[in-house]
Amino acid sequence: MQIRSNSFQHRQRLAAEFAAGQATADGFGFAANRNPHLAWDDVPAGTRSFALICIDPDVPTVAEMVGRADVRIPEHQVRGDFIHWVMADIPADVREIAAGSCSDGVVAHGKRDPAGPRGARQGLNDYTGWFASDPAMAGDWYGYDGPFPPPNDLRLHRYFFRLYALDVERLPLAPRFGAGDVFNAMHGHVLAQASIYGTYSLNPAVKG
Repeated sequence: MQIRSNSFQHRQRLAAEFAAGQATADGFGFAANRNPHLAWDDVPAGTRSFALICIDPDVPTVAEMVGRADVRIPEHQVRGDFIHWVMADIPADVREIAAGSCSDGVVAHGKRDPAGPRGARQGLNDYTGWFASDPAMAGDWYGYDGPFPPPNDLRLHRYFFRLYALDVERLPLAPRFGAGDVFNAMHGHVLAQASIYGTYSLNPAVKG
């Protein structure tokens, strides 16, 4: 199975159009937050649905350093995962997701019912936890919300879009689910997987 995008080249920078954060004249702010285009082919026989997960594995693990103007987060700091998108039960006949069709703009408190392929279900991304203590933004963040890496981070962040072909039409998931629930539910049902990643940084000193 192969996955590709018209919105970015594999291992190359994502445009700010597909990010949640961008540089502004007076610092940093929200960006267009559109989901990128994705398309796939060479689907294995017996596929009954797809699952899609977008993960940034380069998230700093020392929260106290994030966003501070007086420090730089070292590239070698231990990193963790941040989920930007999780979607399950994508119908087996779907081969493409158009740019901006599932997300177009940042929605305070999260999108309640994000658009997506007919029949698909979208889960919670990790902005749910990130904004939990912010009254202006707290809520359940469903669907796609793009990159907003710390401007003081010296590491170039990678955003992996991972597609899984499954032998079941519908995963046993609660209405409120996250990536971990999808990983558990699809265990033993994955026929094939494919991935593509783009990069992003808000630190002008970070190249790549």
